[in-house]
Formats: sequence, structure tokens, C-alpha cells
Amino acid sequence: MTQINLDELSHLQAINKKLVTGYHISEQDTVMWQELDQQIDHYRALFSALGHDLQHDSRGFYYFASDESTPNMGKISRAIALTIYILIEHYANSGKDPMRALFDEVNDLELMQTLVQMNKHLFDQLEIFSGSDLRKDVYLRMIRLGLAREVEGGFMLQAPIYRYIDALMEVNEETYVEEDE
Repeated sequence: MTQINLDELSHLQAINKKLVTGYHISEQDTVMWQELDQQIDHYRALFSALGHDLQHDSRGFYYFASDESTPNMGKISRAIALTIYILIEHYANSGKDPMRALFDEVNDLELMQTLVQMNKHLFDQLEIFSGSDLRKDVYLRMIRLGLAREVEGGFMLQAPIYRYIDALMEVNEETYVEEDE
């Protein structure tokens, strides 16, 4: 068993507080991310003993894996996934490299309004009727989960968004397999 010196885990309280709320600690959370990166074995052992599964994604973020899904979290996840999917489609239709634009472009209120208007039938199902609703119900939640950060003029997506992209790709692959059968 790994010996853990809690004195060496100087940001344990802050890291634990973030992770248990579903937050993804990424490289932009410099101090916490560096400590996790340097003390990963100790944190994994400690969190495992507490019943948590600390995951490190090589694309630059840490999070607790969870099998628990509440109906509310399901709605939030669906809204985030839909927004990511529509953003990728929007950037591709605009002639931009969608993956690059996803992380390089500022998502401002005007873009949010455009996305909602162009995909009204989809967003209506999630009770998102305007760019302001999208900002409040999706982007501000993305900040609380460490998926985005607020910048001047809007929001920038962060590396943990890859969890949603991976899930979208998985659904897409399953759809093609089902169509082939």
C-alpha cells in the first residue's frame, strides 16, 4: 500500500472540493493541475480509498469518473453535448477546421443566438429558447464543470470538452455499424 504524506498534498482540500462537484481540473488551473500531475499516485490512492476514481486524460485534465447519473445531470449533459455537436457543425459549415475553431474561437452571445435560431427545434426540446438561455443554462454550467472559461466577450472551451467529443464520436460509430447491419 502506498504511504501518503498529507503534508505533501498542499492543495488537497481545493482539489477535492473541485473534483467532487464534477469539475475537471485542466492545465488552466495551474496550481491544482501541477500538484495532481506531480503527486498523481498519492492522489489516486487517497481518492480510491475514499471511493472515487481519479482519471487523468492525456489531453490535459483530471476528473472523477462516475457511474452515477441524475436526471438533472442527464439534461445538462445532453444540452452540453448538443451545443458541442452544433458548434462543430457550425464551424464546418463556415469553412473552418471545426476542431481548431472549437478551442480557438470565442463563443459570444451573438454566436449563441445564431446557434439557437438555426437549431430551434433541437434547443426547444431542452427548453433553451435564446442565446441568453444558452449562455445561462449551458455555458455557465460548463464553467462550473471546468469545460469552459469566461473571457472578454464570451467563453472559450477547454480540453475537457474532449469527453463530449469522444461520446459523440462513439454514438456516431455505433450509428454507422447499425446502418451497415
